[in-house]
Amino acid sequence: MGENQSGMVIPKHVAIILDGNGRWAKKRGLPRTMGHKEGCVTVEKTVELAARAGIEYLTVYGFSTENWKRSSEEVGALMQLFRYYMVRLLKIASSNNVRVCMIGDRTRFDADIIEGINRLERETKTNTGLTFVIAVNYGGRDELTRAVRRIASDCAAGRLCSEEIKEETVASYLDTAGMPDPDLLIRTSGEIRLSNYLLWQLAYTEIYVTDCLWPDFNQEELEKAILAYNKRERRFGGVK
Repeated sequence: MGENQSGMVIPKHVAIILDGNGRWAKKRGLPRTMGHKEGCVTVEKTVELAARAGIEYLTVYGFSTENWKRSSEEVGALMQLFRYYMVRLLKIASSNNVRVCMIGDRTRFDADIIEGINRLERETKTNTGLTFVIAVNYGGRDELTRAVRRIASDCAAGRLCSEEIKEETVASYLDTAGMPDPDLLIRTSGEIRLSNYLLWQLAYTEIYVTDCLWPDFNQEELEKAILAYNKRERRFGGVK
């Protein structure tokens, strides 16, 4: 964790549940898809803001395993948006030295989306600035279930001894292997729940909830979250 010029401690890893796209659109008499489109613009801006602020990892909840339950029209529109913004994101990442990673089970997506994800990761892997992590077809329980399956398979094959499994072992089987746990979780639109997001990784994360709807999130809102984070005393279960 670093400090900015004003002496504020900048969290190394910020995770965001970007909620409120639908409500933002409804308030303006627009279809939900317009809220998602505006939300994508806010994601672009937030990547640049986070990079300038000195945040090293930014993880956003793009599409959950539960989002498939939405109407076929909305899911289809989200997939088209995803296709469009993957191309835009590649340009943004290149111009801001950003490395892009995806977490979640990408196998359910159409082949062109899978290739787009692979291309984003491949063409940005040598960038040395902010690591931008997008959770797509992601759910915390699904991630843990997939990790348990792999651990069980490796134990059965003799590659892993069950008696030697530690927390670090489990972490190494998660989608976020090699990444630090989030220091700060931001949730927009005022909802106070984790929504099956990074259940293992958020064990000691500071949580900040704002009523701001995601499309309205901006530099001022990010600074408010970081200011609130600076007022917390992180004890990780101990006593200071």
